[in-house]
Amino acid sequence: MDVGFKTDKGISRFNNEDACYVMVEKGVFIIADGVGGSSSGEIASRTATRFISQYVENNPINPEWGQEDMHLYFVKCLNRANEMILDMGQRFDENSGMATTIVVAYIDGPLMYVFNLGDSRAYLYRRNELVQITEDHTYVNHLVQRGEITAEEALTHPDRNQITKALGADEHIYPDMFLVTLEADDVIIMCTDGLYVEVPEEEIKGIIEKFEPMSETCSKLIDLANLNGGSDNITVISLKIDKEDINE
Repeated sequence: MDVGFKTDKGISRFNNEDACYVMVEKGVFIIADGVGGSSSGEIASRTATRFISQYVENNPINPEWGQEDMHLYFVKCLNRANEMILDMGQRFDENSGMATTIVVAYIDGPLMYVFNLGDSRAYLYRRNELVQITEDHTYVNHLVQRGEITAEEALTHPDRNQITKALGADEHIYPDMFLVTLEADDVIIMCTDGLYVEVPEEEIKGIIEKFEPMSETCSKLIDLANLNGGSDNITVISLKIDKEDINE
């Protein structure tokens, strides 16, 4: 598997509230986008990625588990992370109200499990098509689903940053789970909204179709987001699936 990852604060922000963590040997990949006043968003995203990675290290995933066991494992992991972020927000006034989006991907041979809360995304590129795997947990996406606005209008809607699910936002969280059967030459893109708000999906696809190493793909996606405005932090993980990966 070819893996690339990069984060950038963008042009308009003074600090970076995004975080990512890559565990190639364990097949786990994590992206988070923190929200909150002062530096609390940064604390929330880093707390989430650090906790999840440590949880995976201390509680090894059994590759023999079925879908239900895998779902329960990551729901428990994310709820524990949620409890930690809630506790930090309650104990320290400067962290009050902090939260973070989260996307976790776990790859086991030909299967990829994706869990998410918030509006950070995972995409699948396969045979000239780029498809969003995750569903945005946002107010504007709710409006899109109800047919009140278009997907294009959602990108510039004044409430586009209003997320409806996040780690640290509620006492109990219910992440979505998506299961993808991988094929050789698939490309997975995980990203925060700093990428897709600035770079249309057709342009993301164009960068992927240069078929460069994944580290270059990440860099070029971030460079394009900054060129198009760089209004937010930008974080990207990109994965190229090889035939050997799906035959393990």
